[in-house]
Amino acid sequence: MLEPLVFALAGGSALLAALLPRLLSGRPVSLPMAFLALGVVLGLVPGIPSISPLEHGTATTHVTEVVVIISLMGAGLAIDRPVGWRRWSTTWRMLAVAMPLTIVLVAVTGSLLGGLPLAAAVLLGAALAPTDPVLAGDVQVAEPSDKSEEDEVRFALTSEAGLNDGAAFPAVYLAIALAAPAATLGGVVGGWAVEDLLLRLGVGVLGGLLVGRFMAWVFFRSAARVTRPADDVQGFTALAVTFLAYGLTELAHGYGFVAVFVAACVIRSSERSHGAHQVVHGFVEQIERMLTAWLLLLLGAALADGLLDALTWQLALTAVLLVLVIRPLVGMISLARTAAGWRERGVIAFFGVRGIGSLYYLAYALGEESFPAEELWATVGLAVAVSVVVHGALATPVVAWLDRRRSLHGHVHHGRDLEDPSIDLHI
Repeated sequence: MLEPLVFALAGGSALLAALLPRLLSGRPVSLPMAFLALGVVLGLVPGIPSISPLEHGTATTHVTEVVVIISLMGAGLAIDRPVGWRRWSTTWRMLAVAMPLTIVLVAVTGSLLGGLPLAAAVLLGAALAPTDPVLAGDVQVAEPSDKSEEDEVRFALTSEAGLNDGAAFPAVYLAIALAAPAATLGGVVGGWAVEDLLLRLGVGVLGGLLVGRFMAWVFFRSAARVTRPADDVQGFTALAVTFLAYGLTELAHGYGFVAVFVAACVIRSSERSHGAHQVVHGFVEQIERMLTAWLLLLLGAALADGLLDALTWQLALTAVLLVLVIRPLVGMISLARTAAGWRERGVIAFFGVRGIGSLYYLAYALGEESFPAEELWATVGLAVAVSVVVHGALATPVVAWLDRRRSLHGHVHHGRDLEDPSIDLHI
């Protein structure tokens, strides 16, 4: 009876994923919140088989991996703003300052407060550092447009989520290296810095550029019409780009997450006004929504089925501090003296949603080395749940309030262009 039950749940959740966005529109309840709650209810039903990620580590790794790379393609295609040092200055600050500080502070908190060994503490910091591109839809840019009208909050959170999922991977590899028998911090840092930080990251960027430029040429520049899918656009071509960029870059020992996002940005920038972007992005968004619904159902069921059994109050406090204190604090530090007003900086700093990427990093690392898996899964599971509830409840009203303030400010200044990131909104 297990197989029919799985199909029934998959079909029901897919139907809800299609219907709920309209029902929840304008309300302080997000789609991830709804599915996480439904999963908790499902996990409390007697007779439901155990779906703990501790018991199904390989499946958890691969399913979360697919969801993240698809969401990265969607994020890259949605961004209208051309890549540039000044145009993306908020993103670079969040990557260079906020993410490393988050890793360090979470690791220190997990070690000193939660009692985790060094390798496990570093892994916890790495897994919980990235802003998630899957669950942050309510505070990200909506879809491709040729008008480049993204406000700084939505742009910053989308671009940050697109890049830091791959940029956090070096810290995961550092944790794996530290978990090896007889490993010391001094003994592994040199090789890690060269191979896992510089080389793999460089290959990831290069792989994304090459695949993106080649696929952009195929889509928009090829002389033969039969090889130009953009003329008769098919949504699933996004999956071709996603899997090619990811697979080829991983084969070259680079970071596939970085390559997917870079490839999407390259394709988006090659022909901004083409209608193919809207079609492809819409297809990716639908696939992402369906897979996310399934994953959150499973996560909610796992939370209700004992995933939090190993949680101590110290580890619980670590998870809560990440969401409510550490991320907002490092976000504000990284955005100090930027052009945006302090309210915009506060929203960007606070809405660092944690989600599917954190689950992937943890599952991947646990498949490579030995860590205190139960404690780590309990902490990460709680952090994701807290983020889904807190950020999901606040995203709609906060972003709506921010939009009203921006609109009012625009009227006061007689139509001054407020989307230019060099303009201080002071809202």
